[in-house]
Amino acid sequence: MKKYIKYIAVLALGFVACEPEFDTPIDEDNFYTSGEADFSNYVSIGNSLTAGFADGTLYITGQDNSYPNIMATQFALAGGGSFTQPLMNDNVGGLLLGGAQLPGFNPRFVLATDENGNPGPAIINQSSTTEVSNILSGPFNNVGVPGARSFDLLFSGYGNIGGLTSTPVSANPYFVRFASSPDATVIGDAVAQNPSFFSLWIGNNDILGYATSGGSGVDQTGNFDPSTYSTSDITDPNVFENAYSQMVNALVADGTNGVLVNIPDVTSIPFFTTVPTQSIPLDAPTAAFLNDNFALYNNVVLPTLVSFGIITAEEAASRTIQFSEGVNFPTLTDDDLTDVSAILQAPPVSLDAATANLLGQLRQANSSDILTLTSAGILGTVVNNDPTLINGVSVPLGDQFVLTAAEQARVTTAQTAYNTTIQALASANGLAFADARGALQQVANGGVTFNGGTVTSTFVTGGGFSLDGVHPTPRGYALTANVLLDAINAQYGSNIPGVDIGNFATVTISND
Repeated sequence: MKKYIKYIAVLALGFVACEPEFDTPIDEDNFYTSGEADFSNYVSIGNSLTAGFADGTLYITGQDNSYPNIMATQFALAGGGSFTQPLMNDNVGGLLLGGAQLPGFNPRFVLATDENGNPGPAIINQSSTTEVSNILSGPFNNVGVPGARSFDLLFSGYGNIGGLTSTPVSANPYFVRFASSPDATVIGDAVAQNPSFFSLWIGNNDILGYATSGGSGVDQTGNFDPSTYSTSDITDPNVFENAYSQMVNALVADGTNGVLVNIPDVTSIPFFTTVPTQSIPLDAPTAAFLNDNFALYNNVVLPTLVSFGIITAEEAASRTIQFSEGVNFPTLTDDDLTDVSAILQAPPVSLDAATANLLGQLRQANSSDILTLTSAGILGTVVNNDPTLINGVSVPLGDQFVLTAAEQARVTTAQTAYNTTIQALASANGLAFADARGALQQVANGGVTFNGGTVTSTFVTGGGFSLDGVHPTPRGYALTANVLLDAINAQYGSNIPGVDIGNFATVTISND
């Protein structure tokens, strides 16, 4: 079975990691103005997208190509000042704490080939050199903090190194590196710089962790205490609105202008769209063998549940496992289904507790489900060296590898509420509003053309997303900068030019 399942096949021979060129010539007949805005001291606030995160980590080239840095270069054409960032030590990425690799903060991905010539993401064979305890001296115009949720930007102690070893962890190592003090807040450090103009893009991580974990977290809607949340939970919309309002109020207190950015559809990114849900190739004998083994479940367990009124006939049909020759949907466990394990432990079925619990949540994936990028390394693999135990076939995928329709709906509901808050505050405060959601929809549905090509959301070859499947490439960040610049020009009457996104790199090819 394993021979039928391969890791994502990607080929990007035409992509090279070149340095970007800010090719915006100015001649005597061309003059750029800031309109009603003042770009002399631009400060950007946000999370990994603002910091320039890419390929699974933060590194210098990614920071150089962050959308705020690109925007600052264009602002310089109309009175914009210098723009400083808390740069990493290298182009490897990853973090050290006390000289040891900080768990979960590894070096970057590069596009490499395996021993069979198959291309795919691989961690670069170099070591991290950025030590978290080496505190940088700021302030910095870019206060984007990878991993930050909306309410994290208001948390005093988010930059306290002691919080990295507490239980639970209460600090962010990226902010530890450049916080003005251990008890500083991200928004406080931003406001303390007296920005003349700001950008605020936050809220993605308030739903992203839930989505990328396959909905294994909790939808915290109705829970107003974010201190009880995990990083895989959905932030309550009221908590988001309260945190976001506080930040906007602090930023505009002195009449400062800026731009607010909404939250894209997270399920449009390659992390979710690369692995097709229908992804299990089977020949006729294997399909027949599997159907024989699922006969008890289909013909006894499900009808029993219907007869007891535990599930409806319609739900039983949705849980039926049926394979055929060709490409099939994988099997999975779905925590959103009714828990029927108790009835399965009683006559006439009388299963043991573990089996009953599994069958109570078992079904086959359908076209409404989406698989996460990480499941590409799980599908078709053998469990415990037993060739009859295949992940996604005879062994159902765990909930963390699949985002079901019900889980997608929770993400969308929260995202819609967040975006309503963002747009309302932009309007109420006379701020520019950038529609990142609409821009990503365009990238995902046909792409955005530029001189020499089209940028799409196709993993690797589309050019818009880096090798982590979540964060943009330099080209993707350049496109993002243009979206914000267009919104700023429309709101403030400025005429800051965009950049040619074709001048920006995509992914890095390496076998190191």
